[in-house]
Amino acid sequence: MGPLFNLGIILLFGYLGGLIAERLKLPRIVGYILIGILLEPSVLGILPADFISNSIIANNFALAIITFSIGSSLALSKIRQLGKSILWITVFEAEFAFILVAIGMALVMGGGTFWQSLPLALLIAALASPTDPTAILAVVHEYRADGPVTRTLMGVAASDDALGIMNFSLATAFASALLLGGSYLTLNATILHPLLIILGSILIGVVLGIILSMLAKIIDNPGALIAIVFGMLCACFGATRYFGLDELLSTMTVGIAFVNLSRKSGEVFSLISSYFEEMIFIIFFVLAGAHLRFDTLASNWVWVLAFVILRTAGKFSGTFLGSKIAGAEPKVKKFAAYGLLPQGGIVVGLALLARQDPHFQAFGTVLVSLILGTTVIHEFLGPIFTKFAISRAGEMGK
Repeated sequence: MGPLFNLGIILLFGYLGGLIAERLKLPRIVGYILIGILLEPSVLGILPADFISNSIIANNFALAIITFSIGSSLALSKIRQLGKSILWITVFEAEFAFILVAIGMALVMGGGTFWQSLPLALLIAALASPTDPTAILAVVHEYRADGPVTRTLMGVAASDDALGIMNFSLATAFASALLLGGSYLTLNATILHPLLIILGSILIGVVLGIILSMLAKIIDNPGALIAIVFGMLCACFGATRYFGLDELLSTMTVGIAFVNLSRKSGEVFSLISSYFEEMIFIIFFVLAGAHLRFDTLASNWVWVLAFVILRTAGKFSGTFLGSKIAGAEPKVKKFAAYGLLPQGGIVVGLALLARQDPHFQAFGTVLVSLILGTTVIHEFLGPIFTKFAISRAGEMGK
């Protein structure tokens, strides 16, 4: 019936799926993904395969908006308020999850030597770092929670998405060098080139963020301002891809620069959140669910289980060590890690982006199916463990 009919189906059924998930006390993202799985060609077959395969523009646009919004959580004023304990916990829980999953998955996957499995393991590991802040926020609001554990969870979840994008940028560069092998495994390919990619991406993001802040001063019409923001993000994404840089790191940097330089940043992020975010999330996650391949997921169920176990171990050990170094309260050491298990939003986008990279075509479908499977598991179980954390910490109904 055409692309517009398919888009209408995605929006209507996606909204319904999110509503049902919400009634079942689950994050709406779970409903969106499950609707996407139902609509894909091998299940109900409502969405045609060519429509799904040609949805790259919609996915990339959504990713640009999502990462821009993530950048808004890194206002310097907020970072100062977080305190050293949250910063220590963020670094340790994100990096321990990354390291344990990288080593563990390279060993579990087999199919060759450790080094042959490492490229895919690195990409999977980079997606272990981020925590879904929306799932945590929903639980905190529902139970009116407040206290050291609650504030730690909110602070860490808001920060480790940014660290996850940095990990992903490094992992893709290093994985590409490993796949090319031989003469490409040089100091330049493994260290200097990834560093240049990160610095170049940040530079473009800062420059465009400054320009956006200057334009915001002279634009009074909210609708026009949103149009300029979206246009700037599309230009940023396209320019960084053209120069072979990291698109998501750059669009996130635009958000960081804008939130710290513009007095209108609050208005812009509020407008996006109120009027555009839900629609973007529905389209993005329904399409993401439609990319799931059950045959691929079923044949790699051991990898899914290993990822969940290794990521959990990394989150717990990193949170404990980070809170101990920072001298956090005992109940933060004991319970905070339980609330850092939700895995959503950005990791699905990163997996879809990696799938577009020519270097990773051999295992792109495996990566996306694996991450979608683990995301559904974590989004089901994550809120339950978050509730357990704030309940045992005695912070409900504050």
